[in-house]
Amino acid sequence: MTRNAKINTLLLLLVAALAMLPLALGLGDDKEEPFAGADAQAESAITELKPDYEPWFSPLYEPPSGEVESALFALQAALGAGVLAYYFGVRKGRRQGLAQAAAAAADPADPAGPAGSASGSAASPAAES
Repeated sequence: MTRNAKINTLLLLLVAALAMLPLALGLGDDKEEPFAGADAQAESAITELKPDYEPWFSPLYEPPSGEVESALFALQAALGAGVLAYYFGVRKGRRQGLAQAAAAAADPADPAGPAGSASGSAASPAAES
């Protein structure tokens, strides 16, 4: 097992432990909704401190149920993860491209070029663009 594989396995186990620890220790058993979101907790704290409080604005869209709200939240998280993955992929691809270009420029005597093809000057049209 390589060093990166060991680190990834350790990180995965750590994330799993962090997810299971509150359940295993019974944290939140004394509450009606033990794992309510921060918005719900803030709303209940505000109504306890100041019962006549009125919000400054109302939401633009109120989902018809909690399931729809959860689905929209999951969709938002998936889109954000996709954007981040795309960014890191493009960044890594650019870095690899620059490394290949630098290697090709440093070794002009190699007729095969960075791709390692034996044909030399007969490059495919896709490789030129």
